[in-house]
Amino acid sequence: MHNPIKRIALAALAAAAWSAGAPARGEEFLVGVELPLTGALARVGAGMQEGVVVAAEVFNQANGRHKVRLSTIDDESSPAKAIAAVEKLASLGAVAITGGYGSNNIAPAADAADKLKLVYITSGGVDDSLVASGRRNFFRINNTAGYEKAVLGLLAEVGAKSVSILYSTKDATSDLAGNVQKALEGRGVKAVGHPFDPAIGDFKPIVNKVRLQDKSEVLLMVGYENDYVGILRAARVLKPQLKALVGVWSLATPKMAAEFPELMPNVFGTALLPYPASFETADGRAFADTYRRLYKKEPDYLGQFGYVQASLLFEAIARAADKGSVKQGGVAEELRRTERDTLIGRVRFGANGDNPNFVHRMGQHQGKKIVIVWPPQHATGKAAYPALPWQP
Repeated sequence: MHNPIKRIALAALAAAAWSAGAPARGEEFLVGVELPLTGALARVGAGMQEGVVVAAEVFNQANGRHKVRLSTIDDESSPAKAIAAVEKLASLGAVAITGGYGSNNIAPAADAADKLKLVYITSGGVDDSLVASGRRNFFRINNTAGYEKAVLGLLAEVGAKSVSILYSTKDATSDLAGNVQKALEGRGVKAVGHPFDPAIGDFKPIVNKVRLQDKSEVLLMVGYENDYVGILRAARVLKPQLKALVGVWSLATPKMAAEFPELMPNVFGTALLPYPASFETADGRAFADTYRRLYKKEPDYLGQFGYVQASLLFEAIARAADKGSVKQGGVAEELRRTERDTLIGRVRFGANGDNPNFVHRMGQHQGKKIVIVWPPQHATGKAAYPALPWQP
């Protein structure tokens, strides 16, 4: 073959064929993090942020090809600022968004991300409308059903016969409280609901109703950190004749124990991790070792949630990058293909972006520890019941 033009053409074809079959060159991708780092939800936002940062550190060390770089914007616990944060992160070139806390903040932020065709993945919103509104790019790793199973499982195990449910009138909390009340009544348990405005400052009138009228065995709190603190302070003053105080998210955490040591003893809340934490899997050890190295403290379940949601996102970005589809909707497609065991159990996303496998666990503040007490197969200790914060 002496024709130079033919040789050049064949060489070009060979190069093109090699390029088409070769994996994409390693890239660095900007990932946006929108979280409440100030305002009413700052404590939980900070916990999730720690987990996201740990996930980036672990991914960048383990992936070997692609890297992620985080850009975090504080939404100040405000829906309007959550929208602005998503739009700002998109303008900076973020290929996806993770974070978010509180369904009322997440819904508008996720809408903004959907309009920009950006994936938005969270563990901070359990309102069912989040996965029923047709958002093509929304994903979450937890949901109301998983919290309901945990609360109802604990109440059944301790044999509670009557429950007073104090709940915020926000969407996610109202839905969870209503579902739990209906399920309890279906089991023959007396359940009384007490809604409260999110702006309430004094919980003594509601707790007094529980004390004088309901006379329930268990007071269930469905709200957020500030609500728990207000309810527990009122209960500590009025001392209703209860057998237990139970809450849901962001209650059974070492941060709450450290900041409100007089309020937390014997209180139950959802928690995937005992404190101090222990892990048996390679993924768990990577999370815990990196967390301790970065933050000089024990990881908690807020960090665990942040780690899982971010890890799944980074893995999806890497797979999409290998296919050259990051900017063509490939990140969402790869998340829909996700099915693997994680630190919160097996995650598989349905067509609506929800994770139907999610089931939470219940923990209890016992001394300086948080003990997992439900379900039995994951328990690290036995529930103290009856037991109250103001009792020795």
